[in-house]
Amino acid sequence: MDSIIVTGGAELAGEIPIAGAKNACLALMPATLLTDEPLTLTNAPRLSDIRTMTQLLQSLGAEVASMQDGRVLAMSSHDLTGVRADYEIVRKMRASNLVLGPLLARAGRAVVSLPGGCAIGARPMDIHIAGLEALGAEIELRDGYLHAQAPGGLRGAVIEQRFASVGATENVVMAATLARGTTVLRNAAREPEIVDLVRCLRAMGARIEGEGTDTITVEGVDRLHGATHPVVIDRIELGTYMIAPAIAGGSVELIGGRRDLLPAFCEKLEEAGIAIDATDRGLRVSRANGAVRPVNVRTEVFPGFPTDLQAQMMALMCIAEGTSVLEETIFENRFMHAPELMRMGADIEVHGGTATVRGVAQLRGAPVMATDLRASVSLILAGLAARGETVVNRVYHLDRGYERVEEKLSAVGARIERVKGG
Repeated sequence: MDSIIVTGGAELAGEIPIAGAKNACLALMPATLLTDEPLTLTNAPRLSDIRTMTQLLQSLGAEVASMQDGRVLAMSSHDLTGVRADYEIVRKMRASNLVLGPLLARAGRAVVSLPGGCAIGARPMDIHIAGLEALGAEIELRDGYLHAQAPGGLRGAVIEQRFASVGATENVVMAATLARGTTVLRNAAREPEIVDLVRCLRAMGARIEGEGTDTITVEGVDRLHGATHPVVIDRIELGTYMIAPAIAGGSVELIGGRRDLLPAFCEKLEEAGIAIDATDRGLRVSRANGAVRPVNVRTEVFPGFPTDLQAQMMALMCIAEGTSVLEETIFENRFMHAPELMRMGADIEVHGGTATVRGVAQLRGAPVMATDLRASVSLILAGLAARGETVVNRVYHLDRGYERVEEKLSAVGARIERVKGG
């Protein structure tokens, strides 16, 4: 397996272009199943998860062509040949479950394996199932697969989600676009990825209102048509690279960055003493002088602090002057990076969903093990601030969500390289 080697101590300067959002693209791609006309996505990220979703869609009969060095995905589902999403593909990535709603809406049935992905908690499918059953689907679990059908077709309904699940919101909204009548989804997720999906669906002819609020209304239509849609930039990649100059020192411009994508995160970064300035091309983040101040963080659904940036913020708090408390409220088992940071000299105590971080004067390079996608990059960030060499092993997680991270960081002065495994 590949490893990433980071030699700390170098301040950063320059610019980093932010890629299209992985989580947005993974929801947009299954939307092709809703129409027999072409759907083209521009600004697509070049990631292994995108390749996995491509493989899944192709297994259902969709045509997916990657163009312009992977930045453009041209898709067509004019002739679906199957409705079964097999375990061998779905186990690689949780977002595979997003074919469930579109298949039910278009074909009236679906057989989808329970999903896999990072080991950061159960993340149950019950909210997805409840929403689709409210639309008239009949779903049962057999042999690790969800067997779903809508013999009378899907029909609009009023649905109240018990939790503002992003994936369930995406599944229900896509299914509702072709349902008879009106669907009102309450306690809907408000993330920018939801807004991006709705804008794409609207370009395809869907009638949807309320994206970005907690109530989304969908008026079903008979059919959707093709469209071309640009994928929104990746706010998690943006936040990750905002922490890079904060932890290493220096000043970096994030091309395409927007503060409105990360309102709570930007507030916490500024509270920690990091400067964030808007530019003509994005955001500039700087820590030229002064120590990092400790901040307390509680993860929440959007517009709160993102769970996907908790590990990266913990790495930054490891070098703060004082004590920070990070509370994880979204997923269990999401402090697995803490023991690895402690191998680098961090002072961290974890009790359930709360981590107390006492800043240290200096982290030390060490061999560490990546446990999930965001943990991987948090260890790389810690390595930027550490004395000596940090070797991050098992970085296959990293390639699921970060596009050429070593190239982007080395371009702004980080001493980082990838070593190919056997």
